[in-house]
Amino acid sequence: MKKLALIYITNPDKKTASGIALHLLKKRLIACANIFPIESNYRWKGKIANEKEFVIIAKTSEKNFIKTKKEIGRIHPYLVPCIIKIPALVNKKYFGWLAGEIK
Repeated sequence: MKKLALIYITNPDKKTASGIALHLLKKRLIACANIFPIESNYRWKGKIANEKEFVIIAKTSEKNFIKTKKEIGRIHPYLVPCIIKIPALVNKKYFGWLAGEIK
């Protein structure tokens, strides 16, 4: 099994999520992105918020995480973007494909 990084990123809408995913793919920082609608509950500025958002689960190598995190932070519209790395083990064939798609 090989190690990869899943990056969990919340976004205000589908257009933003798709734009960020496409940007990261074009820069070859990620090999794949899945986008899902979610409902988020969180505390913000002393109040409880309930919002519809879209989450990206981006797939990249462990070594690409820092560069990818910096790029997301540079282009993301949120004042405090959620960028979470989830370490994962993946089969060798999939990792071979992923490694060929990123820088």
